[in-house]
Amino acid sequence: MKAKVGDQLIMEGTHVDDHRRIGTIEEVRHPDGTPPYLVQWVDGEQTLCFPGPDAHVQPQPGS
Repeated sequence: MKAKVGDQLIMEGTHVDDHRRIGTIEEVRHPDGTPPYLVQWVDGEQTLCFPGPDAHVQPQPGS
């Protein structure tokens, strides 16, 4: 997985009642775009994220 600042990180729920989580990547810690990422989630929480197989990156529009 590779991303850049401004891309969206989408984490799908892995269990029945889990919800999809969407956030904007605020910081990429490695020059090659690999995790971890500092993510600002739509609920206002900001976390350092090491995405698993249930996640994917959606490039920012115009990239």
